Formats: sequence, structure tokens, C-alpha cells
Amino acid sequence: MQEPNFHSIHPDFIHHQSHAYLYGREIVFGMQDGMVSVVGALTGIAVGTNDLFVILLSGIAIIAIGAISMAIGTFISIGTERKMQKRMLIEEQIEVSQSPIEERKEIEMLFLKGGWPKNMAEKMAACAAENEELMLNEMAYRELSIIPEKISHPARNSIAMFFAWLSGGFIPLLPYFFFPVLYGIYISTGVTLCGLFFLGVLTSRYTKQNPIIAGLTIFLLAGAAIVAGYIIGHFSDMLIQH
Repeated sequence: MQEPNFHSIHPDFIHHQSHAYLYGREIVFGMQDGMVSVVGALTGIAVGTNDLFVILLSGIAIIAIGAISMAIGTFISIGTERKMQKRMLIEEQIEVSQSPIEERKEIEMLFLKGGWPKNMAEKMAACAAENEELMLNEMAYRELSIIPEKISHPARNSIAMFFAWLSGGFIPLLPYFFFPVLYGIYISTGVTLCGLFFLGVLTSRYTKQNPIIAGLTIFLLAGAAIVAGYIIGHFSDMLIQH
């Protein structure tokens, strides 16, 4: 018997399209942070030094170090979270095995808290109590807020972060390969702001937010970092000269 394709009912729903949304946090944050961090730093360096070689060298170094650092940070943070979740599941497994009566009462209370009628909650708790694996899955979801099969993979998320940050970082650097410093500052800033806006528009495909509002939100918030980079570079130049 062929299983029904439930995804065909609402094919435009995010979780029915692809698994890209699982790495949405890393992709959006990585690209946004890469663009903002690099354009802010390059603008400050360009205004402060007016040296194209220094700008390009600094830009490549910042992008390489930033992408690697963010990837390592993602790997460590998600890896730590994953280990904690696995440890919590082990502890829950011990409770399910050693204290079945208490766990049955607890899962019944959690069902009631979730809005199930009392008679149904009692039946579901009794059913779960007969199967340790089922009980563990229910307790993991309802008490620990963990879905065992959905635990993040640190390697995959860190790879997504690395390439997202790398891609975002190169956007503000590229204009300096083709234009003098003075033009490069304005073109780099303009290209980055456009990139941030379109990143916001792209996220609206998944958040179902108004594309213009989503684009302007990132555009305006990130624009503050660019202004800060310009101001810091300007005053740094004045302080160093004097």
C-alpha cells in the first residue's frame, strides 16, 4: 500500500519544500554578519589609511579569520548543546526505567497541561507507560523540549556558517579589486547595503513577511554598523595624525 503524500496538500509550506530552513539561522546570520563586519572594518581602514594594498590585505585576513572563527564557534556551541541534550535524554531514560509510576503520572500531567481532556490524557499516559521508547519520546518532547531525531548536527551547521560568512564577507571587499579607494568606499557600501536588503527579501520567502519590510529591517539595522565604521576610521585618522 502506497503511503499518502501529505506534503502535496500544502506544497508551499516551508517544511514541505526542503530542509534548508534547518540551517536558516546560520545562513542568514553568517551572511549578514559577514557583510556588516567586513564593510564596517574596511570602511574604517579605507578612511583611515587610504591605502589599497592595506585594505585588500586586511579584508582577506578579516574574511578568512572571521569565517573560520564563526564556524568553530558554531561547531562548539551546537556540539555542547547536543551533548547536553543527549545527557538529558540519558537521565530521562533512567527515570523512565527506574520510576515508571512517577513518570506515568508526570506524562499524564503534561498531557493535561497541553490541553488534552482528562480521560484522553489518562489513556495516552497508560499507553505510553507500556512502551519505554514511546514514553521517552513523549517525555523528551513535552518535558525537555527535545525532539531526539531533530537534534542539530554541529558539523553541518558549522559548514553552513563558514560559507555563509565567507560569501557575505567578500561582497564588500570585491569593489576594492576594481576601483580606487575613494570610489571603492562608496561602491562597497552601496553594494553591501543592497546585499543586506536582498538578504532580507530572501528571508521573507520563508518567514512570509512583507519582502520590503524584511529587506528594510536588515538594511537599516546593519547600516548603523557601516556608519560606525566610517566615524571610527575618520576619528582614528585624526588621532593618529595628531
